Amino acid sequence: MRRTIVDLLQRNAEHAEAFRSRFDDVQESQRPDAVTVCCSDSRVLQDHVWGNDEPGKLFTCGNIGNRVVQRTEAGEAVSGDVLYPLEHTGTDVAVVVGHTGCGAVTATYEALTDGVSEPAGIEHCLDLLKPHLEAGVEALPDDVDRAGAINRLVEYNVDRQIELLRDSDDVPEGVDVVGAVYDFQDVYSGSRGEVHVVNVNGETGVEALREAHPEVEDRIERLWEY
Repeated sequence: MRRTIVDLLQRNAEHAEAFRSRFDDVQESQRPDAVTVCCSDSRVLQDHVWGNDEPGKLFTCGNIGNRVVQRTEAGEAVSGDVLYPLEHTGTDVAVVVGHTGCGAVTATYEALTDGVSEPAGIEHCLDLLKPHLEAGVEALPDDVDRAGAINRLVEYNVDRQIELLRDSDDVPEGVDVVGAVYDFQDVYSGSRGEVHVVNVNGETGVEALREAHPEVEDRIERLWEY
């Protein structure tokens, strides 16, 4: 067997030993505090981002491009991965987390600007991003470099996913939706690995957000207020 699998199983044995008694209260049901939608990029450690090691606390969804929608015969709909905890476990907070240097956003940008294509499975995922990012690509500042364009589109994509959640009749009333960007490239002003809030219930203005949420004002930051 590949050494990678052996190493994974050894680490799982350590996990099982440490977590042996931590499932007692959640064996039969779950009531997570929030559902998080992160990019499945290997550099984004969904639970570790929040310092979480408590089973049942977070309902974590991951896909390339931190998308909240899937395509159905009736058109786009909020993905069941995201909707399930909002509908069935009493979860009333949804957090969409993009990240600096996102490969899915980069691939979408290249597809929209240079016509670059991908294998069918990846292309399907990008096709769910393209219509929501196209206007953002067109609105990019003329003087921004490629890396700057990508990271601005990361924010733009988070905004569009928040918009999709807010516009959906399937998302229960009273759910708070928050957009954020995880930075491991020193793009924002905080420490590497920090999450920066960029959108709360559709509000994207930095000053307005800081005034409304003074308890986290130092974590509210955007690269692009378009």
